[in-house]
Amino acid sequence: MKKLLVSTALMLSLALPALAQDYSPDPNAKPGGSIIVTYKDDVATLDPAIGYDWQNWSMIKSLFDGLMDYVPGTTTLRPGLAESHDVSADGLVYTFKLRPGVKFHNGRELTAEDVKYSLDRVTNPATQSPGAGFFASIAGFENAGDGGLSGVEVVDPQTVRITLTRPDATFLHVMALNFSFVVPKEVVEAEGADFGKKPVGTGAFKLTEWTLGQRLVFEKNPDYWVAGVPYLDSFTVEVGQEPVVALLRLQNGEVDLPGDGIPPAKFQEVMADPAQAERVVQGGQLHTGYVTMNVTQPPFDKVEVRRAVNMAINKDRVVQIINGRAVPANQPLPPSMPGYTQDYAGYAYDVEGAKKLLADAGYPDGFETELFVMNTDPNPRIAQAIQQDLAAIGIKAAIQSLAQANVIEAGGAGTAPMIWSGGMAWIADFPDPSNFYGPILGCAGAAEGGWNWSKYCNEALDAKAVEADSMFDPAKSGDRLKLWSDIYMGVMEDAPWAPVFNEERYTMRSERMGGEDALYVDPVSIPVNYDYVWVKE
Repeated sequence: MKKLLVSTALMLSLALPALAQDYSPDPNAKPGGSIIVTYKDDVATLDPAIGYDWQNWSMIKSLFDGLMDYVPGTTTLRPGLAESHDVSADGLVYTFKLRPGVKFHNGRELTAEDVKYSLDRVTNPATQSPGAGFFASIAGFENAGDGGLSGVEVVDPQTVRITLTRPDATFLHVMALNFSFVVPKEVVEAEGADFGKKPVGTGAFKLTEWTLGQRLVFEKNPDYWVAGVPYLDSFTVEVGQEPVVALLRLQNGEVDLPGDGIPPAKFQEVMADPAQAERVVQGGQLHTGYVTMNVTQPPFDKVEVRRAVNMAINKDRVVQIINGRAVPANQPLPPSMPGYTQDYAGYAYDVEGAKKLLADAGYPDGFETELFVMNTDPNPRIAQAIQQDLAAIGIKAAIQSLAQANVIEAGGAGTAPMIWSGGMAWIADFPDPSNFYGPILGCAGAAEGGWNWSKYCNEALDAKAVEADSMFDPAKSGDRLKLWSDIYMGVMEDAPWAPVFNEERYTMRSERMGGEDALYVDPVSIPVNYDYVWVKE
């Protein structure tokens, strides 16, 4: 990896401001009270090293903490368990100073040994963590196992030093991921495989009951290290609730938050009722749905053909198919992602212009191809709309509607000429533009079995991506985001994708729920930030 050239005598002091400067408590917030949240399915696990789905993410976030965190309702990093950190001049050594007096739910004080144990554990192949790969830049990752990570050192009880093998501007985001959350060794070892059902962390809430198939109860941690929060005394997650039933219970005042959101079949009905629509919360998520085109296969090896596809798709009509619960996309990054190019219009919907591009590419009469799609609603309907749009410019796309695993297999093998990504589309793991590039647009992701289904590889853009992720100095963050913007504009010039829409999150809250809307569609504490919501009564 290319290193950022700076004086080796320079130390970048990156001590972050106190929490009060990062987030102003809601002056209207009232402490106390309890709420009820519903989900159709039971929770799989609350082990932060293993849990990795929409449902358990925010519960894990309320039970545990990492060295870094985010300002509630935003994608802005702030201090977590580490009250400050320093980065060496070459960007390879991070030294974290822990907050004194932080306690686990069992009353024991957290130390640097717990941080090392937690990072060693998540990267140990025996843990089988789906997030282990996020730590690949830490020295010793390749040999991680029972011996732990050589790059994670305990300096003293309050200090941890982490050495990387390459500069990585995303590293602080990784330290805020749930996979980095700190766990107590003695509890993990005592509970073994049951730790995910009997979690102990340092978070704002602690789990006091889990009746499988029925409910989970989370109660306020009176020793939480952030003053003044959480506001709630407790929250209960009831499982086994069909979304339509949960909505009815919400309407009857029996439920405060429907975890699965507004059922699609009821969306128009809810939005047509002013009283209900007033309680609907909408927010962007770090998601893009797109059509991939295999650039290694004719006719998609010609950029004019790929641009024609971009111009042929009526994105507004596709958004209507999902009841308007998205905004048309014009680039790979979603609008709420840092690095999004605000003044870029993308490819306009232009049927005649698309026909001309096809003719220029040597296909005046169009061609035949296949469009692969996951076979769960609404994705086949979206594929049919795209199929009709392509037919209008002479492209006859036969739809291959298959199980998710089969579509993913065809994409990874490179046997699918086109894929509608719906149901498998990218949602960022953390709010940094690099997360949308490497796995799904970079050269490495184009390898067999990878998620870069367009098999697109632009080595010049890859080199710029390496340069961008070597810019670890926060003072250069503006330059870094500009570089990422340029990278994605380069992608759109090559047009390996046709970005179609960015899904919006819609949920509802009961009349008694307080707090700003962003907390209910939190881009990081998906789907809701329990630590900062409150009740009015």
